[in-house]
Amino acid sequence: MSAANADAGWSIWPAPAKLNLFLRIVGRRPDGYHLLQTVFRILDWGDTIAIRLRDDGRIVRHGDSAPGVDEADDLTVRAARLLQSRAKIAQGADIAIEKRIPSGGGLGGGSSDAATVLRALDRLWGCDLGVDALAELGLRLGADVPVFVRGENAWAEGLGERLTPIDLPPAWYLLVAPGIHAATAELFQAAELTRNAAAATMSDFVSDPFLQGQALGNAFEPVLRRREPAVEAVFAALRSAGTARLTGSGSVCFVEFADRESAERALDRLAKPLPSGLTAWIAAGAPRSQLLDALETM
Repeated sequence: MSAANADAGWSIWPAPAKLNLFLRIVGRRPDGYHLLQTVFRILDWGDTIAIRLRDDGRIVRHGDSAPGVDEADDLTVRAARLLQSRAKIAQGADIAIEKRIPSGGGLGGGSSDAATVLRALDRLWGCDLGVDALAELGLRLGADVPVFVRGENAWAEGLGERLTPIDLPPAWYLLVAPGIHAATAELFQAAELTRNAAAATMSDFVSDPFLQGQALGNAFEPVLRRREPAVEAVFAALRSAGTARLTGSGSVCFVEFADRESAERALDRLAKPLPSGLTAWIAAGAPRSQLLDALETM
């Protein structure tokens, strides 16, 4: 990314992380896909994407932002090629990612990176497909991609793609990552996973997002805590800070605070040093994605 920052022709775009303030599985479709309810909270922290246009039509990934993932399977490369094909674009693009969001943490890093590539290249290539079309393309890449394409905090249902914008109060989050990759596909197949939770209502959640988020819980939490000692270690580390919650299908956990000072004090109270492999930091909830601000100021 440092080379991208220095070289002419690169543009820089934010790809923020998200939290799931709760996550319930309320049923399954006939095709086996799980029906979810969740609230996506956009954070003011995440990855950074650098993009430079090419004249030869090639999509080229720079750096090693996704170790072990072939370039053709990288979500950012797939996003660029999908848009290129849909809009019949002859140009190509170089893509470099400065990764901060841990892989397999439930923070939506890969999905956010893909969404940023869709929105940025739609602008840079002059496609002008519109947000609805880009969100539809994003859904072909992953269920979390549309919320990042739209860039708004949202109540989500279905596979996570049926989104209703939601206003959330300011909040700060103490996050702890155990340094492991939670295998989402395996967790969805877990026999002990609760798949028939009672449906929540958006109006109940809006009445008190903090308490409702805690009460509604995360279907993957008990499964992951039993299967992964490192995740259980995160919950133990956060016990002194407040009520910890899992985001997405894990493995990152968080505690919510009403102000930054409280979050910082909780971070200071964590055991020092943290158990081996654990990383802690603070991020604020954002009223909307910084990507939308970047698109408006370009």
